[in-house]
Amino acid sequence: MDLASQSLALVVLLTCVVLICKAQERDYIVKEEQPENVRIGNLRRDLDLNLDPNIRLSSPLQFKPVYKTGDVPLVRVEANTGEIFTTNHRIDREKLCSGVFTEKRCYYEIEVAVLPDEIFRLVKIRFLIEDVNDNAPLFQSTVINISIPENTAINTRYPVPSAFDPDVGINGIQHYELVKSVSEFGLDIIETPEGDKWPQLIVQQNLDREQKDTFVMKIKVEDGGNPPKSSTAILQVTISDVNDNRPIFKDSELEVSVPENAPMGTSVAQLHATDADLGSNAQIHFAFSNQVSSSTKRHFAINSSTGLITVKQPLDREVTPVHKLIVLASDGSSTPSRATVIVNVTDVNDNVPSIDTRYIINLVNGTVLLSENAPLNTKIALITVTDKDADLYGKVACYTDHDVPFRLKPVFNDQFLLETAAPLDYETTREYAIKIVASDRGTPPLNTSAMVLIKIKDENDNAPIFPQPEIQLSIPENNDPSTQLIKISATDADSGHNAEIIYALGPDAPDGFNIDRRSGILSVGKRLDREKQERYSFTVIARDNGSTSLQNNVTVRLIVQDLNDNSPAFTHPEYNFYVPENLPLYGTVGLITVTDADAGDNAVITLSILNGKDNFIIDPQTGVIKPNITFDREQQSSYTFMVKAVDGGQPPSSSYAKVTINVVDVNDNRPVFVSPSSNYSYDLVRTTTAPGAVVTRVFAIDNDTGMNAELQYSILSSIIITSRVSPRGLFAINKTTGNITLQEKIVTADQGLHRLVVKVKDLGQPESLHAIALIHLFVNDTVSNATFIQEQLRKSMETPLDRNIGDSEVTPQANGYVIVVIAIIAGTMTVILVIFVTALVRCRQTPRHKVVQKGKQSGEWVSPNQENRQIKKKKKRKKRSPKSLLLNFVTIDESKPDDPSHEHVNGTLDLPVELEEQTMGKYNWATTPTTFKPDSPDLAKHYKSASPQPTFQIKPETPVAPKKHHVIQELPLDNTFVVGCDSLSKCSSTSSDPYSVSECSCQGGFKTAGQITTRQEMALKPPHYGTLCGTGTARSHRIKINL
Repeated sequence: MDLASQSLALVVLLTCVVLICKAQERDYIVKEEQPENVRIGNLRRDLDLNLDPNIRLSSPLQFKPVYKTGDVPLVRVEANTGEIFTTNHRIDREKLCSGVFTEKRCYYEIEVAVLPDEIFRLVKIRFLIEDVNDNAPLFQSTVINISIPENTAINTRYPVPSAFDPDVGINGIQHYELVKSVSEFGLDIIETPEGDKWPQLIVQQNLDREQKDTFVMKIKVEDGGNPPKSSTAILQVTISDVNDNRPIFKDSELEVSVPENAPMGTSVAQLHATDADLGSNAQIHFAFSNQVSSSTKRHFAINSSTGLITVKQPLDREVTPVHKLIVLASDGSSTPSRATVIVNVTDVNDNVPSIDTRYIINLVNGTVLLSENAPLNTKIALITVTDKDADLYGKVACYTDHDVPFRLKPVFNDQFLLETAAPLDYETTREYAIKIVASDRGTPPLNTSAMVLIKIKDENDNAPIFPQPEIQLSIPENNDPSTQLIKISATDADSGHNAEIIYALGPDAPDGFNIDRRSGILSVGKRLDREKQERYSFTVIARDNGSTSLQNNVTVRLIVQDLNDNSPAFTHPEYNFYVPENLPLYGTVGLITVTDADAGDNAVITLSILNGKDNFIIDPQTGVIKPNITFDREQQSSYTFMVKAVDGGQPPSSSYAKVTINVVDVNDNRPVFVSPSSNYSYDLVRTTTAPGAVVTRVFAIDNDTGMNAELQYSILSSIIITSRVSPRGLFAINKTTGNITLQEKIVTADQGLHRLVVKVKDLGQPESLHAIALIHLFVNDTVSNATFIQEQLRKSMETPLDRNIGDSEVTPQANGYVIVVIAIIAGTMTVILVIFVTALVRCRQTPRHKVVQKGKQSGEWVSPNQENRQIKKKKKRKKRSPKSLLLNFVTIDESKPDDPSHEHVNGTLDLPVELEEQTMGKYNWATTPTTFKPDSPDLAKHYKSASPQPTFQIKPETPVAPKKHHVIQELPLDNTFVVGCDSLSKCSSTSSDPYSVSECSCQGGFKTAGQITTRQEMALKPPHYGTLCGTGTARSHRIKINL
């Protein structure tokens, strides 16, 4: 075949692959040897062939088997019902699938065509033939002779020639046994990887040829059928003299390949075996085992002396692709060695493809009669091409040799349907002779051909024709019923009755449309609504009156024109939007969707806000709502207004919707401490307090809502101000309630003023806000020496949170060293040390009171009794501030007052949230010092009295080098602050309590205003400078705030 022919074949093959027709497969299972008329299945039901009632069939449903000429049908398919039955030709699995010994591998296949062409499909039916136990296993010989040397060891095994059963699976060989056995021998069964069962004779006792040289037994083989079948053979064992070395193959398993066209005498394999014996016992004889099939022995020969295997007869891969040779090597003893040779017969392109034509349309004198109006894809015949060769040599291309209105469509491997590929016309071509060519891919390729003759029958083949393929119409909606739309006309090239045309609406025509069957006038019988359906598309059919009626159709497309009969419609009568209060100006709030069932200008909608225009704007086309204000949920949490929608119709229509915008809280407020009211306050914790008791409570609030207002408390750090040591975890705080409880029993080392740094934070997202406060707990039995506690509070306020008081004075190692030294000399210096300490304390007591009186601060003492206040002369003394602040600090620049006797300052203090004015003075007044008169007011009540209070206001000003006082700024700014005593007018000690004083009186004092306004936004601004001003001419203070 030349290059052009090969290219043509390739193109036809690709065309066949692309044109895949409706093909199905169905599998059934049937047992062999069934009698006639046994029902196998129902093809119509199993294929789920539900006919579409809208499809008109040219003939009744029919199932037609497509048999190859000369085939003996093993099954019968009822043409009308699709029922499948067995025939009088019984199915014999062993004959049908000879050589197939594996279960579920034997199939019988037929093709069934489902007719007529309107529902045509080709079904391939595969019948899986199940094996029945119709064959008994048989030995190849009724007498089996085995020779065994007399010196064979016990448990030595000898192979026994196996039986053969053509049945498979459980019906095959399952068991061997010795019927008449002797004590010297036993029988075992070895199963090979292929599933074969080989009997082996086992020597169970020592053998002595001189005593007995022959043993006769009977061996029985049985299959697994129900009932089982069996056969027996005589097993004769001859005891021979000793030849104690068996031949040994160099390769016990060997696999070779031989081409199927190998000439006779071609060497296949050379086996090599050795024997350790000498003389005649070392002479090796090669032979095929009796387990080798007779057909294999016909094709191969083995040289008994050299072990060379050669081709004896021509091979045919298509008949037997693999041969299994079992070769025995014997040195004259009764125990030969075994080797297996697998011969794979390779393919050569020695088979010409074959073409099998099975006609779906019945033949008339060897010719297919086909009407000229046969539809496309009309199935004519099933073409099956086969090639016995393998791989590429077995791949077959099938095509027609010239251009005809027919094609080959692939359905299964190597099977094609011959069908019409184009309209047929009797007036153009009356007869076709189609040459079908099958070609393989060998080099050179082999091909064959077959002829199919087709004659065309003349029919009424001119259908009515419309002047245009599509008719476009339009009508306004809300029309009057029975309105005529158009007169439709068609022509027919035929004449007579074949040219008479009848008009009808197609099956897709909607209700309400009518057409006159003679005149073709199309009318509408109902009022149309464009909003329900805007476009109609249906067909009008023109049919002639020929004996075989022909018809044509035209598509009518009707457009219903719109009128403004619908108002705009909101998707919801009321809209609720949720926006965060930090939504930026002109950010998107939400989208309002409005629809109008009309079209064109009648559906163009314009949106506007009726009320609320000052706060919000809306895009008139998109409906996007944006704010032109900033939100503050704490001031206003929701907004409500109406939105109007107007369409563009004439006259226009409108509708309204209510819009509610809810402002959602964001975390923009820090927690504010309510209790304690001052960082200078403290609580008394008695030494007898039990562990687990609540000693004080902190409480804070947050102006936010939800999780932004959920608060958690924690202790950041704690120190003992009095002893300058870190505590041992004496106190703990409940993170939810803020209750501070005692964790352990109080010991002597725990006495003194404890400072706890407490943090409260909210659970806001994405960033949590917090505040910090100082909690002072005075651990002692009583509160006697208030001045000492106030001094410790002042030190606590001047100590940064990241450093303990006295860190630079004595290290823990030095303290330990002093303790060791004191312990060593304690025994000898006890009396001297007591006298020295007593003298030292008394000597330092008096100077201390003097220093305090001389170095008092600018603040005045506040006497609990307002009536007996005494104004004392104040001395201005500079005091050096610590190097670092606790958190933030306020610097106050003082100037001398114009009137020294004026004590009260009034004003308003406006500070950032991080800053607050802390004062000294809160403690538990349950135990009042004896220096207070019984009729004196409670000091706590005094702090809340109507005495003049200073009011401060921070004003921006250029910073001046001021005199500095440092205070902690973390508590809420609406607390009450009281300045502690600067001097002692009268103090004397008569008590052994180191924190007690027998008499103390103070003069002077001031209090801050009860409410201090805070501004959150100042927390992030740079440092501010201001002037602390009051009414009158009392004092002016300049404050510097560092953030």
